[in-house]
Parts: sequence; structure tokens; C-alpha cells
Amino acid sequence: MPRTAFFPRRAATLLTALVLSLMSVLAAGGPVRAAVPLERVTSFGSNPGNLVMYRYVPAGLAAGSPVVVLLHGCGQRAQEYADNAGWRKFADADGFALVVAEQQSANNLSRCFNWFEPGDVARGGGEALSIRQMVDHTLGSLAADPDRVYVTGLSAGGAMTASLLAAYPDVFAGGAVIAGVPHGCASGMLGAFSCMYPGRAETAQSWGDRVRAAYPGYTGRRPAVSLWHGGADHTVATANLAESVKQWTNVLGGDQQPDAISQLPAGTIRSAYHTGAGAPPVIGYLTPGNGHGTPVAPGDGAQQCGNAAAYFLASLCSSYHIAADWGLTD
Repeated sequence: MPRTAFFPRRAATLLTALVLSLMSVLAAGGPVRAAVPLERVTSFGSNPGNLVMYRYVPAGLAAGSPVVVLLHGCGQRAQEYADNAGWRKFADADGFALVVAEQQSANNLSRCFNWFEPGDVARGGGEALSIRQMVDHTLGSLAADPDRVYVTGLSAGGAMTASLLAAYPDVFAGGAVIAGVPHGCASGMLGAFSCMYPGRAETAQSWGDRVRAAYPGYTGRRPAVSLWHGGADHTVATANLAESVKQWTNVLGGDQQPDAISQLPAGTIRSAYHTGAGAPPVIGYLTPGNGHGTPVAPGDGAQQCGNAAAYFLASLCSSYHIAADWGLTD
């Protein structure tokens, strides 16, 4: 049955909008002017999650290039996120494709990815499978590199990023969760509210078990994970950063004691947590003065990107640092 015809769930999205109102990021000041329109892809698979696919392919992109998937926050659009987060600059400069998924109000009235719905984050179904199908379509149509597929997102998109890393560790080489929550924090709408604020505390083992349960028996490589949060985020509590560090260090074989700490622009503290042999580090980024949004740094410098707008916070270019962590920048 098409999800748009599943009336009980559609009716429940009204409650979703109310419960998750703190996550709404409806932009003020009118629509964003697009520098380069994204290409809409209308046929990419069975699309069980009823999502919309857009992509950006730099001119002359070579076969074997990486792919980066972008997931917007609640209330945002794919084009808005691509324009303001600054990823297109690095796609052009460093040679990789962008896949930008967009939520529909038929699925969630606030256009949040449904990270709190078990059927939408489980391997093999829902919105998570739709995103995986977007990746598969892009790999096939562009002859892109299946070993260099990455995903990042803000807020609800960040929470969905965590779940994609849990459910599809064989698809994604790395992910960056911006102002999100640990995978498996909620299994329904009401639980999502408390996960967001004040946050939910669990042991590292408990959090790690939730990731392992997303793909039982998986013994292959795990993706690299970076975790971004603002110290003044009153929408998704900053405590979620520490809980996410617990989760991913446990999965990758490390502890919660940082092994290397450095300072970046806007007072951002970068903490790297070494993990098991052959596993990537978990990297945490805390910008004390930032509230809820994607960190950007407008300008033309090598480490600058993006546009300051509602929920795009002038501080540092997160897209640059994420791409560098993944080895995508020169």
C-alpha cells in the first residue's frame, strides 16, 4: 500500500508536527536564491519511503568519483540545504557528486525525516531504503566509487544519518551527524521529544548494541563518524554529543577519552577518539557559541563556505572539515 494512502499514519503526522515543533527550521526571509539548480531524479527505485531525490554533478566528473549524500533539517528543502551548507564548492573543487534527499509533507507535516519511526530506519525498508536506492542509482549512472560514499545531515537529517550508518555500514564509508541524536534513541514520536531535549543517557554498551542490532551479524568495516554540536543548542540538547560519542566509540572499539584535542575557528573544540585496530577515529566537534544549525563560514577562502541564514550559523565551515576528515579535499 502506498504510504500516502496509509491514513492512520498520515493523521498521526499532525501529532508529529506538534511533538517535534522544537526541531522545525522553517527559514525566515523568503526563499533562497539558487546559484545552480539541483537536478531532480524521478526514477531511482521502488522508493518505499516516498522521498524526493535531487543531485548535483560537477561538469566533467570522472568515473570512480566519490558521492556525498545530504539530508536537510525539518522544514527545509533540498535546494536550500545544498545552497547554504556550502557543499557544492567542494564538489566542484575536489570532484564528487552530491545526492540531496528531500522529505515530503505527506510523510511528515514538518518535513522531518522520520528518524524515530522504526520502519523508516531499519535496513531494507522505509526512508532508509529510499536513500540507499538513491545511492545505488547514482553509483550506476555515474560509475561512481562504491567504496567512497558518505552521508551528512542536520537535526532530523543528522539523526537519520546516524541510523543510515547503523543500518548500512556496507554502503557508507563515513558520516557526519550535525545537531543530531544517537541511533535508536527513540522508537516513536513521544520518545523523540525527550531524546531531543534534555536528551537520553545510556551506557556506551547499550548505545553500541543499538547500532549492532541494526545489521545483526555484520562483521565488515564500519564507517568513520564525526559528530557536530553547538554548546548553546536548546533544540537538540548538547548532551547528545557525549551520548553519540559513547555510541560510536563503543561500536568502533574505543573509549570516551579523547586522544587528541585541537581548536578551530569560532572556539570550536575538535576531539579525536582513537578506536580499534584498523578502525577510523570518532571525531567530535563542539562550537560553544552555536545554537541549532549547520556551521558555515561565508567567504572565498579555502576553508570558508556557505551562506548565513536561518539555521545556518556563521562560525566555521563544517562542510570543509567534514570533507577533510573523509579525505575528499586536496
